[in-house]
Amino acid sequence: MRAKFYLTLAAAAGIPLTSASAQDRGTIRQLGPVVAKSTEPVAGVTVRPSTGGVLVNDIAKRRVVFFDSDLSKFTVVADTTAATGNAYPNQFPASLIAFKGDSSLILDAQSLTMLVVDPAGKIGRVMSFPNSQDARAMALTGAAYDGHGHIIYRGAPFPRMPAFGPNGPMGAPDFPDSVPVMRIDLATRVRDTLGWMKIQKIKMDMTRSEDGRVSITSQINPLPVVDELAILPDGSVALIRGKDYHVDFIGPDGARVSAAKVPFDWQRLTDEDKIALIDSVKAARERMGNTAPTVSLGGAGGPQIAFGGAGGGGASPQINIQFGGGGPGGGPGAAAGAPRPAPQMNFVPPTELPDYKPPFFAGASRVDTDGNLWIRTIPTKSIPGGPVYDVINRKGELVERVQVPVNSTIVAFGPSGSVYMTVREGDNTFLQRAKIR
Repeated sequence: MRAKFYLTLAAAAGIPLTSASAQDRGTIRQLGPVVAKSTEPVAGVTVRPSTGGVLVNDIAKRRVVFFDSDLSKFTVVADTTAATGNAYPNQFPASLIAFKGDSSLILDAQSLTMLVVDPAGKIGRVMSFPNSQDARAMALTGAAYDGHGHIIYRGAPFPRMPAFGPNGPMGAPDFPDSVPVMRIDLATRVRDTLGWMKIQKIKMDMTRSEDGRVSITSQINPLPVVDELAILPDGSVALIRGKDYHVDFIGPDGARVSAAKVPFDWQRLTDEDKIALIDSVKAARERMGNTAPTVSLGGAGGPQIAFGGAGGGGASPQINIQFGGGGPGGGPGAAAGAPRPAPQMNFVPPTELPDYKPPFFAGASRVDTDGNLWIRTIPTKSIPGGPVYDVINRKGELVERVQVPVNSTIVAFGPSGSVYMTVREGDNTFLQRAKIR
């Protein structure tokens, strides 16, 4: 569902627009040939290549698997069954990141543990989180080991909660539009703030029905302007700014360098363009149907919280919170535990879309083994084939543009000039390995 919605957003974002300042961004070359592909489908993955094979965090199936170098065979490292003896969290997804040498870490915010996995896909030991308060932020918003004894991660966007009156909340939660970039020392557990990055601000609407039920529902912005966080092989932090498309580098020693703006074909969104984009995404979402999974939290009599809709392409998932008015089934007298309808998906008014198309969605960046940033860009014109990535070097300069196969997304880079991608084929997604050139 997320992948399909991402493609919907990308297609809608590619409507014909007026170019504000077309710049020479160079020619586009094709990625090298695909040399291996899995037969086992995976979904919602993060990938960690090693010398022995490749670890895959298969979030959709709540498991971590280890593929051999040819992607033809795999073993289950951790899942939700008793078969492996290693539990995968059933409430929050785990996170998979590189660690010392060629080892990896599986971050489990539910049990507050970090599993150390060796290059052969074997779990060697268990570590505790350096800070339990930030466990969810480290596991859910992305984290990386910097090679110098620290884990770097985004802070969580904690909302300012409204005051409660006799009839429930007196307003909707107010979410921030930026979060801190944190660094924590695994040995001393000392934490510091490296900088700040812009995220999509979640806007909430509150309604109150005649039976006293309060419903707070988020609005989805299909074209948010956000920043991206990436950790380079030398431990430097790269903050890719979406507003004007440049990179701020923070070295391991704290030295800061702001690179020049990356050339980009900025395109203005007129009022008519904004309306057309929102209408396109709404229509596509209606064609998909209300089949996105939802998760409900809270018992009878308490607040009912449901997460649903698609969150791909940088758009936030739909959030619906209800207070009072009976059980989770909806109205007064509804039986506790009864199924509740999926929340309606709402979108921001067209006037709240940016005046210029941003260069990328959230989650668009990857780092290769040479320290180059690969940014999956939002299309500004119709180009046959698959997605196009800007490749930006350590100086913040655009050095080339690379197109990957149709329905493919880069998820990681491996040794010897290899790149790992997911490819969507019908309702399934597979892992494949290709050469960069």
